[in-house]
Amino acid sequence: MTPTLKTHDESVVSNRRMNKELFGVFGTRSEFECHRSADDFDEILTGESITVGVRDPGLGVPSRSASYSDSRGLCLLWGEIYPHTQETTSSPDNIARWLFDRYAEHGRDALSDINGSYLAVIEHGEDAFVSTDPIRSWECFYTDAGGQRLFTTDFSLLADRVDTFDYCRSSLLEYIHLGTVLGERTLIAGIDRIPFDGYLTADSVGSLSRFVYNPQPFDYVEELTERLIRAVDRRSTLPGPKGVLLSGGHDSRIFLAEIPDIDQCYTIGNSNSREVTVARKLAAQYDIPHTVLKPDKRYLMPTDGKSRYSQGIKEALHIHQAGFDDAVEMQTVYHGTLFDTLLKGYFLERDGFELFGTKLPSSELAPNPDPIKSLLNTLGFFPDESQAVEEAVSGLFDVDLSLDSPYEFLFDQLHAELSTCWERTDSVHNAMDLLIIKNQPVLPTHAHLADNYFEAFVAVDSELLEWHLMTPPKYRRYETFRKAVERIDEDILKHRPQSQPLSSVRLNQIQRFLRRKLPFLDSFEPAWPDRDDVYKQYKMDEELFPEEYAVRQLPARLKLRVYDARWWRDDPQAD
Repeated sequence: MTPTLKTHDESVVSNRRMNKELFGVFGTRSEFECHRSADDFDEILTGESITVGVRDPGLGVPSRSASYSDSRGLCLLWGEIYPHTQETTSSPDNIARWLFDRYAEHGRDALSDINGSYLAVIEHGEDAFVSTDPIRSWECFYTDAGGQRLFTTDFSLLADRVDTFDYCRSSLLEYIHLGTVLGERTLIAGIDRIPFDGYLTADSVGSLSRFVYNPQPFDYVEELTERLIRAVDRRSTLPGPKGVLLSGGHDSRIFLAEIPDIDQCYTIGNSNSREVTVARKLAAQYDIPHTVLKPDKRYLMPTDGKSRYSQGIKEALHIHQAGFDDAVEMQTVYHGTLFDTLLKGYFLERDGFELFGTKLPSSELAPNPDPIKSLLNTLGFFPDESQAVEEAVSGLFDVDLSLDSPYEFLFDQLHAELSTCWERTDSVHNAMDLLIIKNQPVLPTHAHLADNYFEAFVAVDSELLEWHLMTPPKYRRYETFRKAVERIDEDILKHRPQSQPLSSVRLNQIQRFLRRKLPFLDSFEPAWPDRDDVYKQYKMDEELFPEEYAVRQLPARLKLRVYDARWWRDDPQAD
């Protein structure tokens, strides 16, 4: 019988745990049960110095969570996992046992042999640790409570276990002004995260070296084409029915071309929008039913579940689909998250030329980029509106949120984070990309999908990560990606994205500029519904901030961050 992740029982929304969880202690089984009931988990593994429980409807399903233990120790793999080695052409019966045997022979180098979006817990001999995947696509939170180190994938389950609830000031400022807590911190003092490409032991944390830039000459288009096909094929046999979160852009249409048994496409947007129109044509092109999810109140309303998936580190705004779970009757969901960042260099600063006082970017990289200035122009920072935050939120948090300059504060915080990137690269462009990958703002989308469906996170396939690391920044661009997807299916761009009607980036930019400036031309529509319009239409201020009239003056995005941040203190955190 195929396990089911989806449920529409409202009690699941109101309880205080996710559908899937990894929770452990560096200690004995009895010490584990001092913190959690064994009934909360499908399986508990106990070693000499570590005990870990797992709750996952996909436990034991091929390419999903797996466990193994014997007299030598234990291995738990949690998430989406495939082997990545030239010696293996098919998945082993138990990938946890396979990795454990390799670890016994090769030590931590064996962690380079697995592929996917996962956490690994291993005890062998005197070694006991928890490891992230190479880009920390799953967060693992930890705290030291009463001399016991606890770790979990569900931040809410540690939020009530700290001795005193105190916001971390720098984290709270980053969250409200930027939408992302940087580095290893969280909103709550005393709860941290395993480092990027890193590991956690009973008394330390450390970094691995799987994600290190190493530019090489090769056929970038051909390699990307073949690696995309293999990455999608690896995930093509997940349990059905299968759905795709389909935009009008390039990324998600790859699944329509490569996976023959997609059952349904879903697009969030108004039925008459150009984005939805293109998505509808794409679904018809590949003969797949299409559902439009209207951006009503559910699109923005920060329910308990949505706030929980923000995990105290990233704004929940990016979880566009969370309010529509009842409408998505699928077991498996495919999506194109991180394709822009990893394969198209979305955050790299491009060169350009001035036209009527406006810079039109080209496909060429800026020769001398200003990394922090460029990123602050791209990320969710509101330079003018941020000046009003301190006064607007006065009294909402027991924290001094005064700043001489929000811009200077974020500049310094991002610069400090950028300095941690140089050990993995010697290129300013790669360092810019790495800073974003280490602090990727949209990962709550992944956390929600993986908790409710068999989610296929294709962009983090190890072959695609390797392509990213080996491809010079100048070739990680839209044109390279476009040529690759056209080799997958020569008709894949038959219906072009509404914001990119031409194959030339520069011509598209010029057209976008002219549409903005000339009164007789319509501007390109944004890919996503207007958040401020939705927020106002459904009078969300009255529900979220009934008495906080100063907060109401902020943009919707800043107000939603304030709500999310306050939720962690005000909402009960019980199991």
